Amino acid sequence: MSERIYKQQDELAKLIDRYSGQDGVHQTAIPSLFFIRESNVTEPLYGVYKPSFCIVVQGEKEVLLAQEHFKYGPADYLVASVDLPVTGQVIKASSDAPYLALKLEFTPSQILEVLSETDIQVGPKENAKRGMFVSQIELELLDAVIRLARLLENPKDIPVLAPLFTKEILYRVLQGEHGARLEQIAIEGSSTSQIHDVIEHIMSNYTKSFRIEELAEIANMSVSSLHRHFKEVTAMSPIQFQKQLRLQEARRLLLSESNDATNIAFRVGYESPSQFSREYSRMFGLPPREDIKRLWAKYDQRINA
Repeated sequence: MSERIYKQQDELAKLIDRYSGQDGVHQTAIPSLFFIRESNVTEPLYGVYKPSFCIVVQGEKEVLLAQEHFKYGPADYLVASVDLPVTGQVIKASSDAPYLALKLEFTPSQILEVLSETDIQVGPKENAKRGMFVSQIELELLDAVIRLARLLENPKDIPVLAPLFTKEILYRVLQGEHGARLEQIAIEGSSTSQIHDVIEHIMSNYTKSFRIEELAEIANMSVSSLHRHFKEVTAMSPIQFQKQLRLQEARRLLLSESNDATNIAFRVGYESPSQFSREYSRMFGLPPREDIKRLWAKYDQRINA
């Protein structure tokens, strides 16, 4: 990387450190912009990535989408073009050099707005491609990110300038080596856009059972095409996608409400508590009660360290 990129990353690291202050995910005064700080290597963390642009300025992170690994650090950025259930883990961090990162969420309509206002040559509708990619950071992109983050020091400028700098960031990503993947989400009738509609439906109705024919109708695809394109975008089948959403929500409820596992199983859509326990163990490594006990023990160790 060039000396100028190093200097920009150093400035961005100082901004993130100043406005986060402590470990965790911190929403900023700029809508859709979040700062993340971690002083230690973390356990695998389960969650859903919304469509977002993520950049690490210190440390390293690995994201697991189904069985596919995405590793990125200060030389890279990661983009999720659709909602994706993932496992993320900070793999390089220390108290002296904490993991510092930035996440900017966006919508397909913002991508469409950039495409309609610029001279980017939109390609033809293509077969769906993976809804997540890692790419090498470039000077112009990092410069736009820094100008967005600097607005936190002049809050009165945020309403006017934040949308402009966000648009520039998306413009730079669209011009990058994987930009065509991102533009497909905004092209009406593209297979990526159709799969996005199916993902939104599952996200809103994950506790309910569905017939694959219903999803194919939403996508305006045959059942076989839906399966193929859905797996290409998400690296999993619609049923596996729904299962990850259910199990992630079940774990969140167990942690926040300390509720009975059987009751939680029914709430997230399972009809069989034994099946819930089996699938929970397969995903998180332990049955629900033991897993939650282990997580609380680790939390206590961290608080008392």
